[in-house]
Amino acid sequence: MNLGSNELTVLNRTTKQTFAVDGDGEVRWYYLRWNEHIFEQLNNGHILLFNKIKSSDEKYNMLVETDYFGRVYREFSFDKTLGGSYAETTGLSLVHHDVAEVPNGNWLLTVDDGSKYVEDTIAELNPNTGKIVKVIDFKKIFPESMYKKSKIKANDNTSSGLGLMDWLHINTIDYDAKTGNILLSARNQDIIWSMNYQTKKINWIFTSKPTKEWPSSFHKYLLKPSKETKYPGGQHGVYLLKETGSKLDILLYDNNIAVTNGDKKQSGKFSAATEYQIDTKKKTIKQVWSYGKNLGKQNFTEVIGYA
Repeated sequence: MNLGSNELTVLNRTTKQTFAVDGDGEVRWYYLRWNEHIFEQLNNGHILLFNKIKSSDEKYNMLVETDYFGRVYREFSFDKTLGGSYAETTGLSLVHHDVAEVPNGNWLLTVDDGSKYVEDTIAELNPNTGKIVKVIDFKKIFPESMYKKSKIKANDNTSSGLGLMDWLHINTIDYDAKTGNILLSARNQDIIWSMNYQTKKINWIFTSKPTKEWPSSFHKYLLKPSKETKYPGGQHGVYLLKETGSKLDILLYDNNIAVTNGDKKQSGKFSAATEYQIDTKKKTIKQVWSYGKNLGKQNFTEVIGYA
């Protein structure tokens, strides 16, 4: 937040009241409906939220375009046509974690694809027609071994016993209108990566997963970190800060928990907001700023979090 410039900071998770505070911590705005994860300010000044249809529902399946006065412009409910047969038998929310607006006005959603593998797909929704116009399934992008050999089960209480596998767990999608690239984060692989949205071509990957565990065709995408650069673990909220030529600055919240890869020596000891600079030509990455390590274990957050 910028103190003195009337900007607000929004606090949001799975709660009845998403709210915003000013630089003094005073609550200046709040929302009365149940809202999960999503708070996206659109180019038209409206905000996109993800509500329960009824407060008694287990899942959140109503995407709502509203404004700061609570006026509703559009609502979209999601059913088994997007989420498959599991949508009717579980409390899984079909849209989860994040939304990004693209220049044509469509919305990119992090979704489930209806299979036993959850949170590993993105879909493009045309809000004018209510139609899904494009789907990218990351089971078709990443090596088959990453999901077929995964033992990470979905942790929703309602999905227990159904064998749902949460091998990837995408929790961020950020669209760069300048390049047409998308920046993504996947908690359960401790991985962040960039790819072109139209061509699906990967630009780079940052992960501590050893090179030898990747097929040779992926080696050219793997970023080489500088000596003082820490690998993130279970990270959230990866966003592009600035872009200068071949150099990108990104910010993320490093939960610092080694889910499948991550930094096992430091896992669980602290969490931190961290800025990295990536040289896309040299395929290198260096940590340029971080805050949180000195706060120690009392500031460690195993799940959720943003910077």
